[in-house]
Amino acid sequence: MNAAYIETAGAPDVIRYGELPTPVPGAGEVLVRVEAASLNPIDTYIRAGIIAMPRALPYIPGCDLAGTVEAVGPGVRRFAVGDRVWGSNQGLFGRQGTFAEFCCTSEDWLYPLPTGVRAEDAAALALVGITAHLGLFWRTDLKAGETVFVNGGTGGVGSAVVQMAKATGANVIATVGSAEKAELAREFGADTVVNYKTDDVAGAVRAATKGHGVDVWFETQPPTDFERTFDLMAPRGRIVVMAGRKAMPVFPNGSFYLKGLSLFGFVMFAMTPDEQRRCADDMNRWMVEGQLKALIGKTFPFSQAAAAHKLQEDNTLGKQGTLFGKIIAVPG
Repeated sequence: MNAAYIETAGAPDVIRYGELPTPVPGAGEVLVRVEAASLNPIDTYIRAGIIAMPRALPYIPGCDLAGTVEAVGPGVRRFAVGDRVWGSNQGLFGRQGTFAEFCCTSEDWLYPLPTGVRAEDAAALALVGITAHLGLFWRTDLKAGETVFVNGGTGGVGSAVVQMAKATGANVIATVGSAEKAELAREFGADTVVNYKTDDVAGAVRAATKGHGVDVWFETQPPTDFERTFDLMAPRGRIVVMAGRKAMPVFPNGSFYLKGLSLFGFVMFAMTPDEQRRCADDMNRWMVEGQLKALIGKTFPFSQAAAAHKLQEDNTLGKQGTLFGKIIAVPG
C-alpha cells in the first residue's frame, strides 16, 4: 500500500510517501480501505517529537479516518467486509495512523458510517466531535436551557461544541476573530457571537445571560485569565479545559469556591472505547439529521502530507490565520 510515513521525528519535511506492507488484521481487528483522513494538531506534535508516544518505525501519522471494511480478523463481531465505517484514536500508543491506503485497527475504535454521510465529513468530525461531546456531556452534563460559552466558536472543537450544544437545546455564546467567522458561527447555531478582537467580551456575556452568567464554559484555547472566566460564571457553573499543556494561569481561589464552580480537564485519547462510542452514537444521529456539519478548509492527497502538516503548524503554532476549517487527506 502507499502511505505517508516518518522514520525519525522532526519538521514536516521528514514525512515520506511510498510503499509499505499492507497490514493484516489480527484477532478483533478490522482492515479499513481509507477514503478520507483528517489532520489534527496532535498529529503534528507526535511527528515533531513534542509529545512522546510509543511508535513503531516507519510510523504512519493520523488519528482519524473514514472508509470501507476490506477484511476482518478472527473474533470481529461488529463489522463485516463492505461496511462503511469511521473512527479516531489511531496513530497513538503504538497504533499505526491513517494517512495510508489501508489502516488496521481494533473494531473497538470504529463506528458505522451512516448512509448519506460523506467519508470526508465523518473524518473531519471524528476527533474534534468526540472531544466536544466528552466535554459537554461526560464532563459537564449539559442540559437544555443552560448557557454555553465557547472560546473559539469556528475552530475544529469549537464548531462542534456550538452545534452539539444547540442540538441539546442550550443557549450558545461563541467568540470569533473576524466578521466572516462570525457569520459562520451563526450558521452553526450560536445565539450570541462576539468578536474578541473588537468587542467587549465580558459585557456581551453579561448582556446575553442577563447577568446570570455562564453555566458551561468550554475553553478550547490555553487558559490565561481564570479571573475573568470565574467572574462570568453562573453559580455552580462548570468549566472545561482541554488545551495548553504548559499554561500556568493564576487561579483565583476565592471566587471559585464561593460560586461553587467546577473545573474539568480531560484528553480525548485517554477515554475508553465504550465512553467514546456513546459520543459516536449521538454524532451519527446528528450528522444524519443535519445538526452536525463538518467545516473543511483544505484537502491534500496523502502524497502531500508534508505540506498538510506545514499548513497545520503554521496555523496552530504560528497563528498565521491561513486555515479556515479542518485539513482532510485522501488517497493519492
